[in-house]
Amino acid sequence: MIHVYYGEGKGKTTAAAGLALRALGNGLSVLFLQFMKARASGEITQFSALSGIAVLRNSIDCGFYRNMTEAQKAQMTRMHNENIEKVFALLDKGCDLLVLDEVFSAYEYNLLDKSMVRQLYGMAENNQFELVLTGRRPDAVFIQGADYITEMKKERHPFDRGVSARQGIEY
Repeated sequence: MIHVYYGEGKGKTTAAAGLALRALGNGLSVLFLQFMKARASGEITQFSALSGIAVLRNSIDCGFYRNMTEAQKAQMTRMHNENIEKVFALLDKGCDLLVLDEVFSAYEYNLLDKSMVRQLYGMAENNQFELVLTGRRPDAVFIQGADYITEMKKERHPFDRGVSARQGIEY
């Protein structure tokens, strides 16, 4: 089935990581692809210690889209597309759960080959694997066929009071 976790609130990656951990605990194989991120985070560190999961992400953190230069955007697009190509190669070895974390931002900002993402989506629609997609604003193409749709809505967040992201909680 296809899961969509979206919105402006905290918890999208956390929900996807929790589902990945649950799948691993039940003997399923997981591919976890992060878009737009390269900074160290607790869940990714822990995933590297587990068997049954492959994690793909950018090697360089380019920061927020609004602050990127054209060269950084091109570099990020190249990294994203390389990682998607690696996913296709890894799918041949078998995958029960594929997570595309922050794919909606990369898709919205044209920082990836959209046809490859739509191809992965189509494979999930054909029951080849469970698919989780996360990000702020999903394109309508992802909502149409989704089986689970969860909106994370921020009511209050410490960032609004000037509190920076805290290690172990936000990342």
